[in-house]
Amino acid sequence: MPEGKQKQPEEQSMPEVPAAGDTGQGQVGEQPPPVLPVLPLGNVVLFPGMVVPLIVNTPRSIRLVDEVVAGHRYLLAVLQRDPQMPDDQVKPEDLYGYGCLARLVKMLKFPDETTRILIHGVSRCKITHYVSREPGAALMARYGILKEEREHSIELEALARNAAQRFQEVVSLSPSLPDELKIAVMNIDDAGRLADLIAVHLTMTPEERQQLLEDYRPRSRLEKLTGLLARELEVLHLGTEIQNRVTETLAQNQREFFLREQLKAIKHELGEDQQGPPEIRELEEKINSAQMPPEVEKTARKEVDRLATIPPVSPEYAMVRTYLEWLTDLPWAVQTEDRLDIEAARRILDKDHYDLKKVKDRILEFLAVLKLKRDLKGPILCFVGPPGVGKTSLGQSIARALGRKFVRLSLGGIRDEAEIRGHRRTYIGALPGRIVQSLRRVGTRNPVFMLDEIDKIGADFRGDPASALLEVLDPEQNSSFSDHYLEVPFDLSNVLFITTANVLDTIPPALRDRTEVIEIPGYTLQEKTHIARRFLVPKQIKAHGLKRSGISFRREAIETIISEYTREAGVRNLEREIANICRKTARGVAEGRRRKVEVTKAMVRRMLGPRKFECEVAEQTIDPGVATGLAWTPTGGEILFIEVTIMPGKGQLILTGSLGEIMKESARASLSYVRANAERLRVKRSDYDKVDIHIHVPAGAIPKDGPSAGLAMILALVSLLRERPLAPDVAMTGEITLRGKVMPVGGIKEKVLAAARAGIRVVILPRRNQHDLDEIPKDIRRKMTFKFVQTVDEAIRYAFRGKAAAGGR
Repeated sequence: MPEGKQKQPEEQSMPEVPAAGDTGQGQVGEQPPPVLPVLPLGNVVLFPGMVVPLIVNTPRSIRLVDEVVAGHRYLLAVLQRDPQMPDDQVKPEDLYGYGCLARLVKMLKFPDETTRILIHGVSRCKITHYVSREPGAALMARYGILKEEREHSIELEALARNAAQRFQEVVSLSPSLPDELKIAVMNIDDAGRLADLIAVHLTMTPEERQQLLEDYRPRSRLEKLTGLLARELEVLHLGTEIQNRVTETLAQNQREFFLREQLKAIKHELGEDQQGPPEIRELEEKINSAQMPPEVEKTARKEVDRLATIPPVSPEYAMVRTYLEWLTDLPWAVQTEDRLDIEAARRILDKDHYDLKKVKDRILEFLAVLKLKRDLKGPILCFVGPPGVGKTSLGQSIARALGRKFVRLSLGGIRDEAEIRGHRRTYIGALPGRIVQSLRRVGTRNPVFMLDEIDKIGADFRGDPASALLEVLDPEQNSSFSDHYLEVPFDLSNVLFITTANVLDTIPPALRDRTEVIEIPGYTLQEKTHIARRFLVPKQIKAHGLKRSGISFRREAIETIISEYTREAGVRNLEREIANICRKTARGVAEGRRRKVEVTKAMVRRMLGPRKFECEVAEQTIDPGVATGLAWTPTGGEILFIEVTIMPGKGQLILTGSLGEIMKESARASLSYVRANAERLRVKRSDYDKVDIHIHVPAGAIPKDGPSAGLAMILALVSLLRERPLAPDVAMTGEITLRGKVMPVGGIKEKVLAAARAGIRVVILPRRNQHDLDEIPKDIRRKMTFKFVQTVDEAIRYAFRGKAAAGGR
């Protein structure tokens, strides 16, 4: 029942409230005593002249009824402010100040320890004050009778007639009101009684009824009822219109059903129904149960009628039937219910993946908005990051958190547009595209749909799949996605599309513009250690049939695997090495040589063999002419050694190491700057026309390009020409200009993480990249020193050690 929250009516001018007569306990029909027990009513308002049946089931109210039956049979019926509160807990402040003096007509006790009573409203009354009684006893109150205001005027008669006429209309339209009420209304001459009768039977809230009960003036009550009657008539008229529309629709459907049944009977009499195969009836049943949109259903029924005229031996029969099976098997109206518990979704995401705060916050924000607006269109997310950081598995966790099904489509190497949009039905063996196939397989219209490796889509003479994805990944268009095979619109707006990529550069700009890019960077040593201990180690122990009590990994062992046997942004190779140790341990357990194993740092080296990676910075930067640069790669980031040497020659600049055009231009600009500022840089060589300078970047088989190595090239040249080595634990990145300015570059986080993995302690960065430091984990920032520079001169001061650095300024 609705909770009664109603303001008390404003103070009205009313006649003097006479006190009730004090007759003690008298016989029925005598004047009621001045103090009466109060019966709280949950959601019923008793009016004078109204008879109401009630169920009394609390001890206090049952005792009240017993006392009333044994005595004067009078009580006060007052509405509670909170209808949910048990009446034996009601206090005076929980009741309204006005009620109805009532007479108990009948009482029946039932075996279920409840009491049924019938009470009759006598007159309106106002509670003047409550009388104190012992705890647990019924409320007792003094009251005053509210006398009806007597008025005889043409305006009052008009109000009464209008209210009676409107109420008769309500009775005619409402199926729950008996027609006898029309006669009752016509035979009431008193305006006050008429208003009370209408108030009893008209649909309204208990608070509205209480307002009418508190009003002792018939004119005022009729004016209020006029508005309530108008509202009720409007609701009933609207309901009647809706019912008529539904009835017309049902009548049309019934007419079509009768006609079809007659047509079937006629065909049966003519023997024509035996010519059609039973597959047609099965397809019609599927169409009826598929809940297709009207346009699609019209197309499907048209194809069924066409199929009925095609001989089953015709090749076209199989094509049309296959088309209809695809249409009827798609989830046109089937969707899973979203789990809108944000806290549960957060727990699932935290359980499956460590960190990734930005991604988790975006999913929880989507879930929160979906909870407030249920018709929200699904976002188009794009997870960009190096391999092995958990992009694909994150999609599965998102599906689990939302309570949706998960479907994955790998786009790597796709070159045919028909893979996305399907083939035309004119071809033999034509099928829908992979989008529609995946939706049919998953069986719901709102899955989490992952388009993996979107940056590796190709294009050839068969079309461009990336262009076909433009409609799929556009929230303004995908509500009517049309597959070439189906040729009917399918709504993809409820699908949560997630794309993954290693790099953004190869994604077409129009496609990239339709997605919300969320970058997932590589992990630090501490993050990898946490992921290994919490996720990877338990997973591999279970995968190899071992028990947690039989094998354990020390923290130092995991850190050794990370630093000496893997060098990656993700954790894929780390998991392989942990699996390698688990396999060797499982063999020992199976042969009976081992029972409990604790993997230590020494055991890791014994099981995995010689270390695969070492911290090369210190030994690579001892000689002059070598600088440590930082490079961004699809796998996260790497350190990059710039080697410069000088030899007799003809003034040529030799560049090797699979350098791209931009990187070659950075090398030429670096040499030009050094030669132009030789005196200020304390470089005394002037015979550049008699020597050749060779700049080489190791790992020559790997193509390299970009402007961010310019600062490292200048410092390597200055180091060579000064014959002074750079500090071995310093790395740098930045684009340079011919005026010696250091320009900002991208990929700062990945580069800094790579420097940390390689043992770098000082990183020189462009000053305009200082804001990128916020994305770097705090533990990395605490261990490393960052120098922000605007000019090459500042970088030289930080790159050289001691006095050499000061002199280089």
